[in-house]
Order: sequence, then C-alpha cells, then structure tokens
Amino acid sequence: MSKFLSKRHSTLAAYVPGEQPADMEYIKLNTNESPYPPPPSVAQSVTTEEIEKLRLYPDPDGTNLIKKIADNYNVNSENIIIGNGSDELLAFAFLAFCDEERGVIFPDITYGFYSVYAQLYGISYEQIPLRDDFSIDIKDYIDTGKNIILANPNAPTGIALTLPEIEMIAQSNPEHIVLIDEAYVDFGAETAIPLVQKYDNLIVLHTYSKSRSMAGARMAYAISSAPLIDDMNKMKYSFNPYNVNRLTQIMSEAAVGEEEYFKNKRKEIIKTRGYTTDRLKELGFTMTDSKANFIFAKHSKLSGFEIYVKLKEKGILVRQWDKPKISDHIRVTIGTRSQMEAFIKAIEEILESGVT
Repeated sequence: MSKFLSKRHSTLAAYVPGEQPADMEYIKLNTNESPYPPPPSVAQSVTTEEIEKLRLYPDPDGTNLIKKIADNYNVNSENIIIGNGSDELLAFAFLAFCDEERGVIFPDITYGFYSVYAQLYGISYEQIPLRDDFSIDIKDYIDTGKNIILANPNAPTGIALTLPEIEMIAQSNPEHIVLIDEAYVDFGAETAIPLVQKYDNLIVLHTYSKSRSMAGARMAYAISSAPLIDDMNKMKYSFNPYNVNRLTQIMSEAAVGEEEYFKNKRKEIIKTRGYTTDRLKELGFTMTDSKANFIFAKHSKLSGFEIYVKLKEKGILVRQWDKPKISDHIRVTIGTRSQMEAFIKAIEEILESGVT
C-alpha cells in the first residue's frame, strides 16, 4: 500500500479470483469455467474483415447484439444492457441504486464481489446468515426496506431458490431493487426472466462465462424494466461507453443462435455432476444439492485446506476458502467425464494415504 492511496480504501479487502497458475499444467476445477469450447460459429464470426475493423471503436450501444438477445427472450431492446462480464453490470447496479441511505442486503455466504463493491462505493450493507444447511430463508428477504442481491443458484453452495420464492421477494419489496444474479441458472434452476415484465423492480443478470463457454470473452447482460436499464446505462456512459469490445460483440451474436449446442453441453455437465456426486458420496463426502456447474462438498476426516493442497500436488485445482463456516468445504467445478474421473482417482489416493 502506498502513502498515496485514499484513506477511504485503506481497509478495502479486494476480491480474490480463482488461481490461474502457470507453473505447470493443471486440471482446472476451481473457477467454474465450461470444459467445452464454444460452437464453431463463434470462431467463424471473427473474420479478417472484422479484425481489420479493430482500428474502429465498437458500437457503444451494442445494437445488433442487444436486438438478438431481446428477440431470444421476447422483450424489447430497451430492456437489456450488455457489459464486460457480470462484475461490470453489478458495479453499474451498485452505483445506480445503492448508497449510504439506500443500503443493500445479501447472504453472508455468496459471491464475494457483492461485499467488495459495497465497501468500494461506500454503500451500507448487511449480510444475512444462511441456514445451517446453507439454504436461504426467504423470510429474511421479505419487505426488507433495502435493496436485495441474490445469486441463484447461490455460490459457492449451488443451492437454488424456486421461481415462486423469487416472486415473493420481488413482490414484497416494491420500493427497492431485487437483483437476481443467474450466472449458474442454466444447470438446473429456473430463470426469473419471465418475472421482469411483471415487476419493475427486478433485475436479472446473465453471463456468457459459464453455460455459454465464453469466460475469456467477458460478456454479460442484464434484463429489467426500461427505466432501470436506463439508470444502469447512465452509469455505463459515465464510466466506460465502449465497454464491450468489437470482437466480443460479434462472437456473442453468433452464440445467441446456438442454443441447441449449449443445451447439449449443459446436459453433459449435469450428467457428469451426477456421476461425481455419487462417487464422492461413496467416498464419505457430504454435499449440498447443487443446481450449478460445481459441487460444494465436505469430508469428515479431511479439512478443506488439506484436500485443496493434496489435490494441487497432484495437478488438480479446486477452490477453498479460509472462512469459518465453509473452510472445511471445497468447491469443485464440473469438468469433462475424464477430468472428473481423474479427480475421483486423486481423492481416492488422498484418502488411502491416511491424511488426517
């Protein structure tokens, strides 16, 4: 920390992304990326002509891409904003709708960026404890008098709320924003997008980083009522008008028409998740009922840190947190069947080694 850092940020605890090590080849099961590439049409969309256009700024409005996304969900273009990944759209929402007077609440165990943004922007926030089984008690979010942000399915637990539960939350907080972060919704949960036209306080956030196999492209979108999208656009145009680059827009347009491809890949991931869950149970693990592309698991005889370290020694990365409630858990991204078989084999070897 330098002597020039603003005092208001001196105690800020920055978000810590998952490891991206370069010291050796790892089986990466730590950052919830898709194990499958995007469809061929995505690469084919990056033509020589488009590359030559890199000398020009991209369309700041993302007109063509937004129109395709809007048509896909039967909403209007004015109901959509695109962003450089979900994190940027979250930042716009925090800036637009939250401040010291209009605070925000979210679970105490959830995506770490929520608390980081609240601290960064000087927003009052409250973290609501999950139940002992890591599920969300929706009674905690009824008529709160505050803005609400919920990841659904939640991370890192993978537990999902139902659509009626989300509707109850949106309906009971008409004077406050309810943002549903659906990064993992395509792996077994139900999207709240159909509720957007019914509740003008609801924002639904989607990303291309998980089920659409394009984490490296940095692309996401939010769907909401036109006034809320207008508010978020005001933040965007006050911060970074050209926020989604030209090639990402082109590739994302191609991806919109590939739902069958992505659907088949999701089915493979869900099937592999079931296999991995069954095998871990046989090995003495307990886990949540994940509706995401990862598993949140715990073993009674091994700490989460021990498992993490031993797996890394064997060339496999998983995610583990030094937080009291979840330190004994690991979050394991679902890879290909062969990757998960290698993961299970490594776990078996670790258990056989007698680590306590």
